[in-house]
Amino acid sequence: PSENVEVWTEMLQNMRSRGLKQVELFLSDGVVGMKTALAKTYLKAHFQRCLVHVMRNICNKVRVDDRETIMNDFKQIHRQPNKTA
Repeated sequence: PSENVEVWTEMLQNMRSRGLKQVELFLSDGVVGMKTALAKTYLKAHFQRCLVHVMRNICNKVRVDDRETIMNDFKQIHRQPNKTA
């Protein structure tokens, strides 16, 4: 419950005040408010969800017998050079 936009904005602003001028890429799990806080503080930063967390979330939602097949499919999709492929 303590993780929200205000908390993350304060943390990022604190980092900025200590000298972190620009962030190019920010990786995070699915914490609430982080993407919004990042957009407020570092306008040029790109946000990407951590693939390990994405994979864990997928695994938690599928049958154990299907996990290997689904993870192999996920990895193949992720390795593609663009959305069309």
